[in-house]
Amino acid sequence: MTNLLSRVKNIINEERERPFAVYTSIKEQKLLNVPIAKPLLIVVLNGDKELGVDKELICHSGDFIFLSNSPAINMRNIPKDKEYFALLIEFDYQDFNGFQINGSNKKDYFIGKTTPTLEKCLQQFIEASLWAPKQMWSLRKREILSLLSHMGHREILSLLGSHQIKDRLHKMFIDCQGFHELTIEHICKQLAMSESTLRRKLKLEATSVQEIKDQARLGLALHLLQTTLNPIGVIADQCGYQSQSRFAERFKRRFGLTPSELRKTKMTD
Repeated sequence: MTNLLSRVKNIINEERERPFAVYTSIKEQKLLNVPIAKPLLIVVLNGDKELGVDKELICHSGDFIFLSNSPAINMRNIPKDKEYFALLIEFDYQDFNGFQINGSNKKDYFIGKTTPTLEKCLQQFIEASLWAPKQMWSLRKREILSLLSHMGHREILSLLGSHQIKDRLHKMFIDCQGFHELTIEHICKQLAMSESTLRRKLKLEATSVQEIKDQARLGLALHLLQTTLNPIGVIADQCGYQSQSRFAERFKRRFGLTPSELRKTKMTD
């Protein structure tokens, strides 16, 4: 894992759009109700990661966990030798096209070891992102899925849930960051359905427009706090909050700590 960790550290501060994220901390992070909007691969590069209400899942350095989309999961990131590093790669539905999906597996996660072969594939994925156009990112993600399947981890292909209305709506909020401007009329037009039909279908999915909006904006806020040095006030505005104090209140209610408390886990005393 040394080469992969070293490569990640070399490019972590480069300001560019990337098909992956890197989460780091130098103090323990305990986060409640973290939303997983898409199938997500987390590779623990240094430290430990605990997931679940009672720490049911534990990933050590050198482990990976593949999560299906989920409205909420508790996470605890624990530094080792004063550092926690994790590589995160989100997968879109088109990344699974062409794979034979086994829908009978009801598990919503898979844990495995990051072998030298997988490590090399991930390193190539990271380095390709420095030169490959965005249109090629899906092909590179499919390479990762193909390798994991070839390694015997076909259970991962069953972690793709059915594509629901709430997933499309979540993507709309994130893609345009339209937390102020995205009206119900515009949403209905984009989805080609009436407002009553939209609300009925979301009710069947046990959610609502407001719940999806709140999950999207707070999930984005968590991501920006973990991956940028932007001031908290700027992040609040990016996520559609006109009041920083209101943002801090909603953030703490969701994740169990304030944006400032989370930032302190990434800073030296």
